[in-house]
Amino acid sequence: MAQSPNLKNTSDDTFEADVLKSEKPALVDFWAEWCGPCRQIGPTIEAVADDFSGKIEVFKMNVDENPNTAPKFNIRGIPSILLFKGGEVVDQLVGAHPKDAFDAMIKKHL
Repeated sequence: MAQSPNLKNTSDDTFEADVLKSEKPALVDFWAEWCGPCRQIGPTIEAVADDFSGKIEVFKMNVDENPNTAPKFNIRGIPSILLFKGGEVVDQLVGAHPKDAFDAMIKKHL
């Protein structure tokens, strides 16, 4: 299944431009291929990307392929979903949550 066009990947090299300098709030899903809960919420993150298209940017970051960014934001467990606004972390969820938890988190900051 193809990934939603509203869901983008970011990396250690592009994180600053993609997320920290984003004009819109940016949601980042820190995940890894081997992480069951990460795969479980994958479709939820895609739905969030589609539902909030045009309002926020949504990114996935594979922590195994990009080892430098997660430690800067004290990511100790995955999935960790951080919401950035103006280059700062304004909210976060750790672990698998239902879609309404993500929706509520995002709406607080729009």
